Parts: sequence; structure tokens; C-alpha cells
Amino acid sequence: MAKANRAVFVGADKTPCMEFGSVAIPALKPGDTLIRIRMATICGSDMHTIKGRRVETTPSILGHEGVGEIIEHKRDDLNLKPGDRVTFSIMNSCNDCDICKAGIPQKCRVLFKHGFRPLTEACPLNGCYSSHIIIESGTAIYKIPDNVTDRMAAPVNCALATMVCAKSALDDWKGKVILIQGAGMLGLYGCALFNEAGCSKVYCTDINKDRLAKAVKYGAKPYDKDSPDVPKSSEFDVVIEVCGSAAVVNDGMDLLKIGGTYLFVGMVHPQSQLDITGNQIIRKYITIKGVHNYAPWHLEESVKFISETADKYPYEDLVSEPFQLQDIDGAIKESETQKYCRVALVAS
Repeated sequence: MAKANRAVFVGADKTPCMEFGSVAIPALKPGDTLIRIRMATICGSDMHTIKGRRVETTPSILGHEGVGEIIEHKRDDLNLKPGDRVTFSIMNSCNDCDICKAGIPQKCRVLFKHGFRPLTEACPLNGCYSSHIIIESGTAIYKIPDNVTDRMAAPVNCALATMVCAKSALDDWKGKVILIQGAGMLGLYGCALFNEAGCSKVYCTDINKDRLAKAVKYGAKPYDKDSPDVPKSSEFDVVIEVCGSAAVVNDGMDLLKIGGTYLFVGMVHPQSQLDITGNQIIRKYITIKGVHNYAPWHLEESVKFISETADKYPYEDLVSEPFQLQDIDGAIKESETQKYCRVALVAS
């Protein structure tokens, strides 16, 4: 019986927190797809779990960002063949409940997420920190175009798809003046995405000056409120928070013009208490919208977008050279340095 290698997360309070080993690949059930992981990347949410800032059930295989190739599938709706390079949604949805039918399948009532699910004997390969993953029938899978490298493709099914979902909050971005708060993976993808969407000006801000400097390569201008030639109070059409810090929100509220829109994307954690008033929102007619994860069609658009702009933006620079899965501790340490927005892993 074929075997898969995997790094099992046993808890942030354990030393080491990961146990490397192998497991037999089970027979596929109807609707299942077996994918060999070509490359995975370490998302910030994984780091929160690894460092104990967020608690997940253990043991588990972390990792939801990845690119792989089809080994075998038992799905009638999948027009893919063994060897095809693919990305897949991090969510598995029923597509039948009221939430799914309302167009928000990422909030399905019986949702589960790859890389966030406890291990069981029946489901021993459900995260990307492994050589293989088994994807169930409610997960969207899309082929990766040949011009998109593995380093470009691995993070697409998290950060880029989430920003594409954020873009869907407005029907028309042409001529908009926007500010992106945060120059991490979400922010830099957003710089490219909204630049291509026709915004007249895309600004980006971050407390990490090295990260902020990268925004220029993705179509944005670093925002310095003290500069004389940048928009000031009440002059931005849209502000997009992707940094995860509630401390930036009052600045964003001030910068929004009357009738502006504020998108909250990064504050997906309990330490996000806001210090704003209803008065601030009401008097400026501000629309606030939360964006969490994405629907399958956003992932499909993400694949198309990165393929069409692969030669325009240096996406590979966002991802490190890969670490071997057996050296996941080294990869975690590299991720902590924040030299790269994503650190890559490959399983031999």
C-alpha cells in the first residue's frame, strides 16, 4: 500500500510541536480526489496556531495553501486527469444549505476547512503539510496554467482568492482612490489586483518599511500622511484593512470621504476590539463590510488573474525557496523573520 509523508501538529505547548512520519494512503471514497502536494506555503494563520495564539484541535495536519497534481479522483464533475497541476478551495461546502444557496458557500452550515481539521483514521490526509492530501467532493478544484510556477500558485487559494472576494464588494472600481492598510501577502496581492481593476490611485501603508517598499512593484504608492502630495482626511473612496490590527481603524475612518466604503479583511482574531462610534459611521454615510475567505468563483478568478499578470508583477519574490517538509522547524523560524510573505515547503 502506498504511503504519504506528513508533519502532524501535536500542540503549541509540545516540544517539538510537529511530529514527522508516514501513513498509508487510504482507498478513495466516491467523490474523493487524491492530490500530491508539489508545494505548500506557511500562512500567517498557521503561525498563529503554531505559536499558540489560536487554538485548534490536535492532532492535525496544518497547511491550507498549496499547489498539487492529481493522482486519482472519483468525481463525475471533475474534468481533470492524473498529472494535472491544480489548486483547490480551502473550504469544503455542502452547496445545499441556505447559506450556500445565498451565495456564501464559504460559510456553509456544515463547512470544514483543509488544514484546520483534526486527524482521524478515516481522514489521515487533510492538510498541506504532507506529501498528499485527500480532497472531498464539496471542494472546488481548478487547473493551474502552465505559465504559473509552483511558487506563484501555492498561496493563490488563500490570500489572492480572499482579495478577489474583497474586490467583489464593489461593482466598479474604476477611478477610485483607495488605501490598503497592510503590505503583507493580502496587501501586496491587493495592490496588484486593484491596480488592474482601474483604480485611479492605489496607496498602501504598513509599519514595516521593508514590506511597504515592495508595494511599488505591485502597482501601489507607499502612503505617508505627512507627505504634501497624498490624499488627506475625507479623500479616500475605499479603505481596505488587511493588516489584522484594530489600531488602524480610526485612521481609516478619518481618511474615508463621505459615502466611502471600509472593508475589514485581516482582523480575523479576538484581539480586534474597535474604538469607533456610531456617530463616526452615520455622519459620513460609511459602509463597513467584513470579508472572510471566498467562494469557488473567486478562486477561479484568482487563477485567471495570476496567469494574466504573471509577467507584470514579481509574484515569486513573495515566496521563499522551499524547505523540505522534514525541516519544517527551519521553515517556521524563517517565517518568523518576515523576510518573505510566505515560506515554502516541499515533501520529497
